[in-house]
Amino acid sequence: MANLIGDMARAVGLPRLKRAAGVVTRRLPIPQPLLMVGPGASLRLAQALADFGHKKVFVVTDAVIVKLGLLQPVLDTLDAAGAAYVVFDTVTPDAPIPVIESGIARYTAEGCDALLAFGGGSVMDAAKVIGLAAANRKHPRELVGYFKGLRAPPPIYAVPTTAGTGSEVTVAAVISDPETHLKLVVADTRLVPRMAALDPALMTGLPAPITAATGMDALTHAVEAYIGEWGTPYTDRMALAAVAMIYRHLPRACAKPGDLVAREQMALASTYAGLAFTRANVGNVHAIAHQLGGRYGTPHGLANAIVLPAVLHWCGAAVQAKLATLAVRAGVGEAGEDEAELAQRFVASVADMNRAVGIPAELAALRPDDIPALARAACAEADANYPVPLVMSTTACESLLLGLLPDKPKPAPRRRAAKATTKVAKTAAGKTAKTTKARSPKPRNPLNRRTSPATG
Repeated sequence: MANLIGDMARAVGLPRLKRAAGVVTRRLPIPQPLLMVGPGASLRLAQALADFGHKKVFVVTDAVIVKLGLLQPVLDTLDAAGAAYVVFDTVTPDAPIPVIESGIARYTAEGCDALLAFGGGSVMDAAKVIGLAAANRKHPRELVGYFKGLRAPPPIYAVPTTAGTGSEVTVAAVISDPETHLKLVVADTRLVPRMAALDPALMTGLPAPITAATGMDALTHAVEAYIGEWGTPYTDRMALAAVAMIYRHLPRACAKPGDLVAREQMALASTYAGLAFTRANVGNVHAIAHQLGGRYGTPHGLANAIVLPAVLHWCGAAVQAKLATLAVRAGVGEAGEDEAELAQRFVASVADMNRAVGIPAELAALRPDDIPALARAACAEADANYPVPLVMSTTACESLLLGLLPDKPKPAPRRRAAKATTKVAKTAAGKTAKTTKARSPKPRNPLNRRTSPATG
């Protein structure tokens, strides 16, 4: 009974608090980087960086990128321009704190005054925290949260080598703590890079599984930004554009890795989604995915992809109109069709997209004994940070996670969630149950797009 009362209080009180906070976020000035787009954009950014006359640039990357030779043309450009730099190439997935500590020490010892992040989300997030920590002489743990640094970081520049995180345009950096197995968020509007290069030529060699996971990460950013409570007309435009582009181009990028058009469109879609969620924020999918990443080391994009259909299925009735709009923009429905059917079709299409690009429906690492703790941590993170359209109870979260266990029958999470949430949640769950029983058209395969694959 205590849990039930607590969940009801959360479901009633938290949305009001989040709406009040949304008034502030809509007015918060968030800078946007100057973007260079197209093949060779990374070299143009390197030349611009050299022209800025920095004393020494701290180039943050990872060993795989160096081994593949992706970074070398940028370094050659800096060399030709006479720019001084030092390469820090020990970043590993999830940007663990010990790596950040090492980067801070190296940055300070080398006397650098700018950072160039060349890599995926972990590399860009590592560069952000290294810069902020070095400027404020604080340990990374002291920066966790919002605006914990008095001084701004040195100029940060970004060259993403995957199309997913959107970190090249966001105010946040996610790092991991190996001691607690938790992911930690550092947020500050001054973390947004000054310039970013979206160079599709750097992404043509990405394996299909990485392309798929990062692409679905971008889709999750766009969807959660759109269905959350902090959206604005601008973030809605960015999110809807990103969804349309991902549905058109992600299957192509996975099937034809060398397709520069698909790669460039996915890079832009990731950036648009980043622009959307850096102001509108994310939701329950991220809250759950962060726990899976912290506990099992599950890559963030993969965790988001696996969790996204389940969360949308759970909260579908509460955001039915928005899901219907997403269905139209994704090309899996037509404007004017029944709203409930469109919403249901979009949720099904996300699962279809996962299958089409090779994302599993279950999480192999998930263990039943871990689920209660994972659910509590996920709900706590969502409560503290995200403007979710429907507050998720720990009971509902546990039920949802049970459905992601490998080789286990999936329960119906909405009915259990209704017992632990408000009357609004009960109504939403009831409506969703009715629509799922209704006969609906077979979802269209996301690989069979009717829209032109060459347009964004």
